[in-house]
Amino acid sequence: MWEVALTDRRPTDAASALSIADAQALFSPETVWLNTASYGLPPRPAWEALQAAADEWRHGRCGFDGWDRSVGAARATWARLHGVAAADVAVGAQVSPFTGLVGTSLRAGARVLSAEEDFTSLLFPLLAQEARGVEVRLVPLEALAAAVDGSTDLVAVSAVQSADGRLADLDAISSAARHHGARTFIDATQAAGWLPLDAGRFDYVACGGYKWLLGPRGTAFFYVAPERQEELTPHLAGWYAGEDPMSVLYGGPLRLAADARRFDVSPVWLSWVGLAPALSVLERVGIAAVHAHDLGLANAFRAGLGLPPGDSAIVSPELGEDAGERLRRAGVMAAGRGGRLRFSFHLSTREADVGRALAALA
Repeated sequence: MWEVALTDRRPTDAASALSIADAQALFSPETVWLNTASYGLPPRPAWEALQAAADEWRHGRCGFDGWDRSVGAARATWARLHGVAAADVAVGAQVSPFTGLVGTSLRAGARVLSAEEDFTSLLFPLLAQEARGVEVRLVPLEALAAAVDGSTDLVAVSAVQSADGRLADLDAISSAARHHGARTFIDATQAAGWLPLDAGRFDYVACGGYKWLLGPRGTAFFYVAPERQEELTPHLAGWYAGEDPMSVLYGGPLRLAADARRFDVSPVWLSWVGLAPALSVLERVGIAAVHAHDLGLANAFRAGLGLPPGDSAIVSPELGEDAGERLRRAGVMAAGRGGRLRFSFHLSTREADVGRALAALA
């Protein structure tokens, strides 16, 4: 069965729901893993599916059809989690090509507004358009919504900042963009999987699958609002962007999918085999429950450091110069970003992990 048929799958029922405790039993960290903002740990169903597919590949037991069904399953689950139709979601391997696709659609002279602190995989594909006359204006994140005006063509921002976990005011940004007729592009890589997000409020939403979505690297999603799909030229189109990919393997003319699948990039199959069951775990737990869990642990960590509560699962405090070494000795995994240590709390994190991190820093 070709993967597109799986986009009609319905959500899991209440009988298959997972509690936080049940979900945590699916993870096997050997460290205190507070580094999901770099990459997420796989739950057991994802790991086992990936190993099984790798063994099939090694021994040549199958064609790629079974692996490809995982693409359709993952696409459908991501769409449900973000309140949009699977037909409006494209798949690929990284976010930056999709950002570049939106960038190349801009006319010469178009004006883009972004946050000056944002991740370069969002900024670079847009800044690269300056050579052909696109103007990119960078302002502080907190000033982004107020900076939108009648000359703005596109507002592009990460929903959650990679360096320090700050949340963009998506309500204000969306409202300002609608008022002035600007398009919106949201990079949800540091948000999807823990922060409830209605993708349908925006023109474009892209995210990688290997962080908070708990899949392997080499997976990405790209939501394109139905009314925007004709505005983008599918510059990345290959065989997988066809209406029926197996029937468009050779020769012209151009015959692409009628929906957002025309923006698909041929998938890294084994990575999608791992991502599909990881997304299923998140769906069974529910993003609202994951959000409450992640934020609760992050705020417990903040409280232990004497900081006020926040609204992000990422915490980037100012710590002493030897903090990184103390954490390493204690087996606590965090990341250095922007001159600070960055801690990220997700489904695999337990209350005891927060205690061990605080003890190492005490």
